[in-house]
Amino acid sequence: MMSDSSPTKPPDKPRAYVPAVGPGLKKLLAVVFALFAILAINSGYLAAVTFAEWYFSEVLQNYFYQSMFLVHLVLGLLITVPVIVFGVIHSKNTYKRRNRRAVRAGFALFAASLLLLASGIVLTRVEGILEIKDGNTRDIVYWTHVLAPLVVIWLFILHRLAGPRIRWKVGGGWALVVVAFAAIMLAMHSQDPREWGKIGPASGEKYFFPSLARTVDGNFIPATTLQMDQYCLECHPDVHRGWSHSVHRFSSFNNPIYLFSVRNTRKAMIERDGNVQGSRFCAGCHDPVPFFSGAFDDPDFDDEKHPTSQAGVTCSVCHSITHINDNRGNASYTIEEPLHYPFTFSENPFLQWVNRQLVKAKPAFHKKTFLKPLHQTTEFCGTCHKVHLPEELNQYRFLRGQNHYDSFLLSGVSGHGVSSFYYPPKAEKNCNGCHMPLQVSDDFGAKVFADGGELSVHNHQFPTANTAIPELLGMPPWVNEAHREFLDGVTRVDIFALRKEGTIDGELIAPLRPELPTLEPGGTYLLEAVIRTLKLGHLFTQGTADSNEIWLEVKIKSGDRLVGLSGGLEEMGRVDPWSHFVNAYVLDGDGNRIDRRNPEDIFVPLYNHQIPPGAADSVHYRFKVPEDIEGPLTIDVALKYRKFDTTIMQHVYGREYENTLPITVMATDSVTLPVGESDTQTGESSIPLWQRWNDYGIGLLRKGSKGSKKGQLRQAEEAFQVVEALGRPDGALNLARVYFKEGRLEEAVAALERAGQNDPPAPSWTLAWFTGLVNKQNGRLDAAIESFQSIVETKFRGAAERDFDFSKDYRVLNELGQTLVERSKLERGVEKRARRDEYLLRAKSYFEKALAIDPENVAAHFNMALIHNRLGDMEKAKKHRNLHGRYKPDDNAGEKSIAKHRAANKAADHASESIVIYDLQREAE
Repeated sequence: MMSDSSPTKPPDKPRAYVPAVGPGLKKLLAVVFALFAILAINSGYLAAVTFAEWYFSEVLQNYFYQSMFLVHLVLGLLITVPVIVFGVIHSKNTYKRRNRRAVRAGFALFAASLLLLASGIVLTRVEGILEIKDGNTRDIVYWTHVLAPLVVIWLFILHRLAGPRIRWKVGGGWALVVVAFAAIMLAMHSQDPREWGKIGPASGEKYFFPSLARTVDGNFIPATTLQMDQYCLECHPDVHRGWSHSVHRFSSFNNPIYLFSVRNTRKAMIERDGNVQGSRFCAGCHDPVPFFSGAFDDPDFDDEKHPTSQAGVTCSVCHSITHINDNRGNASYTIEEPLHYPFTFSENPFLQWVNRQLVKAKPAFHKKTFLKPLHQTTEFCGTCHKVHLPEELNQYRFLRGQNHYDSFLLSGVSGHGVSSFYYPPKAEKNCNGCHMPLQVSDDFGAKVFADGGELSVHNHQFPTANTAIPELLGMPPWVNEAHREFLDGVTRVDIFALRKEGTIDGELIAPLRPELPTLEPGGTYLLEAVIRTLKLGHLFTQGTADSNEIWLEVKIKSGDRLVGLSGGLEEMGRVDPWSHFVNAYVLDGDGNRIDRRNPEDIFVPLYNHQIPPGAADSVHYRFKVPEDIEGPLTIDVALKYRKFDTTIMQHVYGREYENTLPITVMATDSVTLPVGESDTQTGESSIPLWQRWNDYGIGLLRKGSKGSKKGQLRQAEEAFQVVEALGRPDGALNLARVYFKEGRLEEAVAALERAGQNDPPAPSWTLAWFTGLVNKQNGRLDAAIESFQSIVETKFRGAAERDFDFSKDYRVLNELGQTLVERSKLERGVEKRARRDEYLLRAKSYFEKALAIDPENVAAHFNMALIHNRLGDMEKAKKHRNLHGRYKPDDNAGEKSIAKHRAANKAADHASESIVIYDLQREAE
């Protein structure tokens, strides 16, 4: 028997047992469970509100919700360290355990818990450390944070099923508590008592009338809540930078021109009424902070040193508007004191940081409070960019002032105007498309828009045309550069034609280019220049049209020799008053020009040279070629713009002020014509030939709208005939406009037929419009109703794709309503009364739609009075008669004022003629 002589290995020393969860770890676990339980209750409430918001498609968050969300963040931070410490120690104690199923589930649970905590931290957007701005990435993180708790609970159950027994009763009890608490909190949860979008009570107007603004509760709003621009700056530096250099920022007493104007108005009201209430007309748009806080009404208000005097239109003002009351303008909106997140007004740096983190972590409430659907509408801008002068201001009657809103609405640019000369490929839905272009930005609120691939915000400088305020206030050069860049391509000028003998009916030489005529020494000619509006959605000029200075400068030179001039500068920077101005020239009741922005004195316009969007004006200049001329003549035309004319600047700064405000050249054209030479000369124009003829005709057609019966309709007809010969449908369509204006209805019908048969045809909606007008004139009322009805329904091929909607053209609604009223008159006799009333009720519905769009519509009120009278409702008939009388212009009221001014001012008298010929070689008087 052999023995084993190999040495024997001593047995391993037993290792000390390490419990998976020791006494110390149990205490830590208890902390984790306690925090998790409280967090579950808190999360249940937050989740319930989120679900309700999704279900009702409405943001229901309020101050209590934000407080609970702050608790959520605090609890999340408190539980983070205990979870990590417990997870690390517990993993170290158990990673070699034989129960691999429990170990794997435990590690997965720990990983899911870390993912839950990490996603929560990421969502808080820790300022300066971790800020995710990409919307898609943030959505992924958000849903990770929402779904991770469910995964954690599932993995916890798997982990415990593989280990010690789960105490289901405890878990079930906590689940019931969570559900019950969430239900109770959701029931108790109340929306902001100010109610989103609430219309302010009509009684609230009494504090602010004749401005049409209201506050939600009819009371004043503390100035501090409307002056929080520095608060906005912290998260929106790019937006703030644009706004801080905008004219909105300097709309109030911090604007030297407005300061001069409103001081005069306040002084006039005090002298007349003993208070400044009439000047509230200005304050709803220009001075909202002192106005809504109650300081504006103080006759001794310090308009330079009062804390609210330099506020302008602040961020909070625009973004605290909750409702557009109607489309009357004059600040017809409702504004409320905005509700903020916790600690907004705290001066403690830590609490300020907490406030910013709350906004960044949960911005929906902030967005709902300060960014509403109404901010994307034209009506929002129209509350202040549509103006009427109320009787309380002028002690006379309702007068229309500047009106960006209606001129945009009735244009082809908006896709709502049915009778435009030109239409864009796609309608511009609102003012923001032009005046708030996108700019690349990493602001907190930046996002990727549908038409851009980078994070962007809307430009809050609102680039437009006010190049005076940046100059007067010493702003950096980029501010005015942005305005000048915006004005580029807005208009164009075209030296189109000459007429022999220097008369409007002289032999036409057109177009100038590609061929150029040879001028005869000693010959007299009429130069025809055309101004056309291009990238413009409202009247040109608009806003302060009485003090805007836009004029044509025309120079004729032979070498260095000046042969003719119009639009030159005189002493003190004043423009020659015999120039052609694109403006509105307005008078007071005594026949004096409104030249100092004194709205309380406005009485009647002497003339209005503004040009609608997508339209043109033809301007005439007479000159004689000198007998001794040698060499060709060069004609240069420039459309120039300066925000304020010299007169108002001297009112503000004194008689010795020389007007050095920036002059922007908006458009130019030049042509050189041979003199006494037989060789044919040629030139070039970048404008399509048919458009040159069409624009020329449009300018002549518009001159036939006042003054003599014919105006220049004959010349317009000749131009449009050429357009038609060039194969364009615009020619026949515009001929129909001429014939309709002249009453040549049969020729209008024939022209409309040709326009519709052209390849391509004229816009079907405009054809329907003029067809309806002609049919109405010819007594074919049913056919006219059908045409107008088709326009309102906008069922034209291609219209929907271009975002066109002509149901908002109140001219169409009025014509349809009037035609229905006329049609009702054909239903005579008692037996046809029901049929007659049916037509009247249909007409009434269209006039109501017109008044919803334009509450001051004269034609609609007149017809509503007529309809209610015929339907037997005398109370409503009286109401509309009174409104018609209020809004109807008094066409004869200004005759004496106009006659007085024309007699005293020869240049203005000349410019007010229906057809004006400017003399390029006028001798100084």
